[in-house]
Amino acid sequence: MNEKLVEPSYCETIAFIGNFLGPFYTKDPKQDPEIVPLFETLSALDAEAAAGEWPFGDSSEALSCLLSMQQGLDGGGPTEDIVWEYRRLFVGPNPMPAPPWGSVYTDPEIVVFGESTLALRCWMRETGITRLDHERSPEDHIGLMLLMMSWIAQYKPAALEEFLSHHLLTWSSHFLVEVIAATENPFYNGLARLTKLSLEGIQQDLDLVVEYPRYYR
Repeated sequence: MNEKLVEPSYCETIAFIGNFLGPFYTKDPKQDPEIVPLFETLSALDAEAAAGEWPFGDSSEALSCLLSMQQGLDGGGPTEDIVWEYRRLFVGPNPMPAPPWGSVYTDPEIVVFGESTLALRCWMRETGITRLDHERSPEDHIGLMLLMMSWIAQYKPAALEEFLSHHLLTWSSHFLVEVIAATENPFYNGLARLTKLSLEGIQQDLDLVVEYPRYYR
C-alpha cells in the first residue's frame, strides 16, 4: 500500500473530494432536497481561497472550475437550467449525451450492467464493500463511485489503489471529457473539469498505473 494512504489526514482529503463532488452526480437538483444546501454552500464559497487549498491539481485550474460552477448557480441554489441540464446529461428519458455509467463506455455492447459493472460488483463482494444506497442504478455510476472512493479512503484505505486503478480511473477521464463536450452549462462544465482535475491529480499523487481499456463510445 502506498505510504500516503497510511496517513489518516491524507485519506480524509481524498474522502473530502468524493463527498464534495459525488452528490452533484447522484442527486436530482429538484427532486432531492438534501442536495440544495450543497449548492448554497458552493454559491457562497470564497472560490479563490478554496482553489488555493484544493488538494489535487493546479490551483489556477481549480479556480476556473469553481468560478464556472458558481456562474451556473447565479448567486443561489440550483436554477431551472441546472435541473434540466442534469436530467438531459445523466437521466433521460431522451438519449443521454453523457451516460454516467462506466460500462457504457467500456463494454462492446455499450450497455449498463456490462462486464465492467459485474467486475466491480465482484470486487466489492470480495473486498467486503456494500452499496451505500438502496437505488437500482448500476454500481459503476460516476457519483456512486466517487462516494465509494470516499468510504474506502476512510474505512478500507488498503483497497483504494486497486479500486482507483482497476475500476474508476479506467474510464472516468474519458467520461468527463464527454460531459465537457456535451454541455454548455457553466455549472456542469466546471463540475466535470474539477472532477477530472481531482481524479487525475490523485492518480499522479499516488503514482498509480492504470491500464486503459478500449472505449466503444
